[in-house]
Amino acid sequence: MRIDFRSDTVTRPTPEMQEAMHMAPLGDDVFGEDPAINALEGMASDLFGMEAALFCPSGTMTNQIAIKCHTQPGDEVICDLDSHIYQYEGGGIAFNAGCSVRLLSGDRGRITAEQVSEGINAVGDVHKAVSRLVSLENTANRGGGSCYELTEIERIREVCDRHGLALHLDGARLFNALVAQGGSPRDHGRLFDSISICLSKGLGAPVGSLLLGTSDFIKRSRRIRKVFGGGMRQAGMLAAAGQFALEHHVERLAEDHRHAAAIAAALEHQPFIERVLPVETNIIIAEMRQPWTPLDLQTYMQAFDIRFFAISPRRFRLVVHLDITPAMVERTIGIINDINTLPCSQA
Repeated sequence: MRIDFRSDTVTRPTPEMQEAMHMAPLGDDVFGEDPAINALEGMASDLFGMEAALFCPSGTMTNQIAIKCHTQPGDEVICDLDSHIYQYEGGGIAFNAGCSVRLLSGDRGRITAEQVSEGINAVGDVHKAVSRLVSLENTANRGGGSCYELTEIERIREVCDRHGLALHLDGARLFNALVAQGGSPRDHGRLFDSISICLSKGLGAPVGSLLLGTSDFIKRSRRIRKVFGGGMRQAGMLAAAGQFALEHHVERLAEDHRHAAAIAAALEHQPFIERVLPVETNIIIAEMRQPWTPLDLQTYMQAFDIRFFAISPRRFRLVVHLDITPAMVERTIGIINDINTLPCSQA
């Protein structure tokens, strides 16, 4: 039995989701004529209390469209050092938008209003890039699925308003944060100028992300999507999967969170583990105690067909998702608890 903790992107559509995909009405989305895509975009914008939405192939595309739409070449984007938009989007901020980046060192991927305020360049200083956009990530991937407090987002919004900056949310796993904290999509919709949400991670859809904002913003974003090559034709089957995910797979994220906490508790008691970052949602990040490395644990666990990623020379990540069953969690914990001696490649 393979147990795949590499990412929540490895989920496969459930039989019920596949049936919804099979039954989806189709049309040409570039012409705005795909009924399933139009329904998904309308559903999402209503859910967040925002004016419009745009369906795209990936979260990287929705983030990059938003950055391009909010900025001009020579502007600066303020974000955390570990942000997905900086770490994992191929230098797209520079390549696509021609912008520089002000990197802040937050707490497990979360920056504060004070940090944002201190990171804004002085207006009129010709030596500096123009501070134009603040981007937050909720949950923060490299922070171990950490969640922003809504009050801190409100304070960051106030800083942005005072300085005329736009505020974007990389909400790839936003629904994990909402389930963990008991929040509402509309709480976020009122605070951000744009929001990106992924349907293909914990929600279990095979493909797709949504970008939300004002009608004018989405109109401009639609053109940028076309320039990026992201215009899709009869993609209603993918949109139907996304709609099914929003209707049926949100509340079940709490199960993933419980499973992640149980696995983290087992890891914490192992002599080769230095520490485990606090587990708030579905991501576990642990740090190996020297002289062990993540490769040592990966090699050991591969013998049991359990897969996960190293994210640095000392840290590794496990992500719990729709395809991880209670039996898989129990087996993983049992194997961890049964490790008597972990071979060390550095010995």
